[in-house]
Amino acid sequence: MPEARPYAVLFDLDGTLIDSIALLLASMQHTFQGRSRQPTDSEWIEGLGTPLPKQLTPYVESDEDRERLLNRYRTFQHENHDHLMARYEGVIDTLALLFQRGHPMGVVTSKGNAMMDRGLKFIGADDYIEVAIGYDSVHIHKPDPYPVRAALEKLGYQSNEAVFVGDSPHDIKSGNAANVITIAALWGPFTRSQLEPCDPTYFLDDIKGLPALLDRIATKNAG
Repeated sequence: MPEARPYAVLFDLDGTLIDSIALLLASMQHTFQGRSRQPTDSEWIEGLGTPLPKQLTPYVESDEDRERLLNRYRTFQHENHDHLMARYEGVIDTLALLFQRGHPMGVVTSKGNAMMDRGLKFIGADDYIEVAIGYDSVHIHKPDPYPVRAALEKLGYQSNEAVFVGDSPHDIKSGNAANVITIAALWGPFTRSQLEPCDPTYFLDDIKGLPALLDRIATKNAG
């Protein structure tokens, strides 16, 4: 029987690989400035992991209004990206180690592809990510399993050979529905109590612990 190949590792982007929460909240606050109906910070964070048009929909008056807000949000995000974006400690070292160990890696995000690519370059992760599935890559988005399956198809992996690391309930629901091992990232904006109802396979406090967790998963599933 051939030896199992290293697990494919899929990651969410915002709140998992990049610390973009300050940028996303500032973009939202700018977008809704002066409007009577606007989300709170906590309401906006709850929607992270879903496409921006979907996040905006409860607060708009028409399709045209949503398009105006969408453009306003994206313009602010584009102009303020680099000085409001931050890096999580240990992300690049962990990606480098996983790459060295032969794990193919991908990103599955609801962020637009241009900003996805910019975020990956900003933290220096683009050299390690083999497949990147963003909003513009697929027609169905998280929490549906479709984007996770699309990433696996591009990598040439089956669901039982992969894990998905994400910080939001939408990530965990998407990964569970795709039948991959889900790992809840607790260094993002969502708490353990917010993620527990989604039933992730594992919780992880620090991304630097991911290689050891993958070793434990491989040993468990080989037995």
